[in-house]
Amino acid sequence: MVDRNGLPLACTVSPANVHDSRLYEPTLKAFEIPEVQDHPTIISADAAYDAREIRQYNRKRGIKSNIPVNKRSRVHPKRGRPVWFDRELYKKRSAVERFFSWIEAFKKIVPRYERYEHSFMGLIHLACAVMIGRILG
Repeated sequence: MVDRNGLPLACTVSPANVHDSRLYEPTLKAFEIPEVQDHPTIISADAAYDAREIRQYNRKRGIKSNIPVNKRSRVHPKRGRPVWFDRELYKKRSAVERFFSWIEAFKKIVPRYERYEHSFMGLIHLACAVMIGRILG
């Protein structure tokens, strides 16, 4: 999870055989700070996150989902009122792609050579700290 400037906010790691949409809730929970009641107001995600569970999760927490409809995952077109989607806001999602290109610059991270998840997360946190230090410094 990154902010609109591409700065990392939260990160989760999983095996390669787990779909990204299954990591949505754990990633948002990793972003929560117990003492702070603030939460994102709008989340932009790609069409892989177009799932009823994700939209309901966001709705319960007062978060607007700016997720395009994934036409490949629907057998029949959705009936009823169309889901909200702002194309101009979605174009700003390039910050996520910029973050991935930054993280791929760390040759130890991509491809993953670490055997243990905790050591790999340590490398991710170190890379994120370096990126934030470069931007703020």
